Amino acid sequence: MNRFKKVLLIFYTAVFIISCSTDNSNDPGSNTIDRSANLKNLGSSASDLLSDVTFTSLNIEMVYVEGNRPTDEAINQFRGFLQSRIYKPDGIQINLRAANSSGKAPFSVDEIVAIEKEERTAYNVGDEIAVWIYFADGKNEKDTNEKFVLGSAYRNTSMVIYERTIREFANRTGAPDRATIEAATLNHEFGHLFGLVNLGTTPVSNHEDPENDGHCVIEGCLMRASIEFGSGVINVIDGGGVPNLDDACIEDLQSVGGR
Repeated sequence: MNRFKKVLLIFYTAVFIISCSTDNSNDPGSNTIDRSANLKNLGSSASDLLSDVTFTSLNIEMVYVEGNRPTDEAINQFRGFLQSRIYKPDGIQINLRAANSSGKAPFSVDEIVAIEKEERTAYNVGDEIAVWIYFADGKNEKDTNEKFVLGSAYRNTSMVIYERTIREFANRTGAPDRATIEAATLNHEFGHLFGLVNLGTTPVSNHEDPENDGHCVIEGCLMRASIEFGSGVINVIDGGGVPNLDDACIEDLQSVGGR
């Protein structure tokens, strides 16, 4: 099990914010769809995602590269996580569809942004807020032999899951099963869309990790910056599955309209 102790569930929040601040919000000449509300900084739509004040339903567009579809078990766990945290009386829709490979792996954030621009079809409309989730067929360009990126939230309603990386790790002896890794990554990254920790949602109490901006310092929380599979995630899974949000993170969400 020791060989997994340096394999981290890493989320490069600082990179996401830089990417958001430099990306153009609309396609030139587009008059049919207003994309600007979905091209804002990470965490800026936390209240809209959590509460029913402006948006009463949530439309999640999941696009996976052929051969990289997430498991139904992970999607169901992800849906349950959302239902436990948000108010959307008109429901949560999760729509999956396949797409061709971009051939751009390993990916930079800018390349993921370009794929979203090409593939995304769901944007906010009326009282429905839309989120884009892309399941990539390659690795993040920052991956090393000792640590790798499983997911990245990079805009207010956008995130990428590095599905190929998840599958490769899940196939190793002693690793968590693929569905659990997928669900943990989805939940964590959506936590960043919720503005956790201090990424648009002001903390009620002091629980941000001083060494890892945007993450929780409380042991065992879903929003920890690095959950070591050898000594962290495996222990949590053995005790009952995907890590949960701690009370401090839940209080933050409740302060801006969440459950």
